Amino acid sequence: MPELTWQKSSYSAEAANCVYVAATSVGAIHLRESDEPEVILSTTRDRMSALIRTLKTNPSIRSA
Repeated sequence: MPELTWQKSSYSAEAANCVYVAATSVGAIHLRESDEPEVILSTTRDRMSALIRTLKTNPSIRSA
């Protein structure tokens, strides 16, 4: 895996439990949590966009 530049999510709190995101030039999106930085989830930009759209349009999913 190429060297990734991680950015903290703007929705993460200032303290612990932060979510970090990194993108690659080939369109992959990588996610990790501050508690377990060695665990990295990967997806595509299209799938990440679909997830965000779904969460924005269906508030009941976010509170589940």
